[in-house]
Amino acid sequence: MAGFKAAFVNETVKLLKKKKLIAAAVLSVLGVLIGQATVTAIQAGFGLRITGSEEFPLLVLPVFTYTILPLFTTFVAIDMFNGEFNAGTMKLSLTRPVSRFGVFSAKVGNIAAFILLNLLFIMLVALVAGYIFNPSSTGLAGVLRVILAYVVTFVPIFVFALLVVLLCNLIRSGLAVFFLSVLLFVGFIALGILYSRLSSFLFTSQLNWYTLWISDTVNVSKLVRQTLLLTGGGIMLFTAGYYLFDRKDL
Repeated sequence: MAGFKAAFVNETVKLLKKKKLIAAAVLSVLGVLIGQATVTAIQAGFGLRITGSEEFPLLVLPVFTYTILPLFTTFVAIDMFNGEFNAGTMKLSLTRPVSRFGVFSAKVGNIAAFILLNLLFIMLVALVAGYIFNPSSTGLAGVLRVILAYVVTFVPIFVFALLVVLLCNLIRSGLAVFFLSVLLFVGFIALGILYSRLSSFLFTSQLNWYTLWISDTVNVSKLVRQTLLLTGGGIMLFTAGYYLFDRKDL
């Protein structure tokens, strides 16, 4: 356990030094502001009330889950695996008194932390923008609803991250991993649209999973089914990724 903590802290320090974190934060803020400007322009031009202070974070959430979040998650995963393998710095991590499983888990844990913190950051920015530009009555229940939506969105994004980690340990080139990840992401979305019967088995179809949690009437059976599918897919991807990482020659 002590070895894992040391490895996790080491990976965190390396992650914090990456400029991609700043780029993700800046693009997140810009995305929220552009979304708010669009909503304000429509409301002012047509006299329509599109969203309130609590609805605005839920309005921008799908935009980020299909663009910025998976994109920068892919960048971070590639840096942590392909980047270190190609630079030869992975040897330094593996020569420390920690198992390969500990190093792999620490890297995956940092990717998970990046996703969750990015979601919470976007949520806070969207909430502030919503309260400033869309003033309306609000309550604790509405805020908790927004928090729940953003927190549960972590799960499908993390499953995608595990798929990228698997590709990172399967393919040496980080550029190839990036393009393949994008193609798979877009391809899964297309498959879910063209073959709706397969959509429940694709993580991209679960990116709106949060709607099941915050709806007025909760479909328990569908929620449990999708939860099990995401959990099972995540476990298999994590296991396959670690298997390749453990067998990888430095």
